[in-house]
Amino acid sequence: MMAHASATKVGQPAPRLELPDTEGDMHTLPMPGEAPATVVIWTCNHCPYALGWHDRLVQVARGYADSGVRLLAINSNDAERYPNDSLDAMRERVAAEDWPFPYLHDSSQEAARAWAAQVTPHLYVLDPDLRVRYEGAPDSDHMDPGQNAAWLRGALDSILAGQEPDPAATEPVGCSIKWK
Repeated sequence: MMAHASATKVGQPAPRLELPDTEGDMHTLPMPGEAPATVVIWTCNHCPYALGWHDRLVQVARGYADSGVRLLAINSNDAERYPNDSLDAMRERVAAEDWPFPYLHDSSQEAARAWAAQVTPHLYVLDPDLRVRYEGAPDSDHMDPGQNAAWLRGALDSILAGQEPDPAATEPVGCSIKWK
């Protein structure tokens, strides 16, 4: 898969992140060295790509929890044009499902712009020093659960082993961020 050169942040420090979850609690990236890896995922409630990959991302969160890996999911979509992505709809979804990671609301869309997020889902995997080491899609096919988030798992396994992920970037595939 080709890297998306215009937006890739691989090797760069992660932009700052401070957003509220569905209960209003603020979340930030861990402090450098606090987590062995962090996954930041742009997602939403309505996109078939994001929904197709969601269960695999939940499995990754649960499977890597004992290793200290953290996941943060972010919804930056314009809720006025897409009511299914409103904060209330996010709250309803988290209440109805068992989410092992916080679902953050980027109402200003500043975080999405700072990170150059393009689609849902768009993943960034950070090393312990909060440098982007992988950017792209979870795996090659949102419709094939057998893919098992292979690219994401490979990136995490590499980072946990102190190695560089290969691939380091893939084309993020999904529904475009719904900008205001």
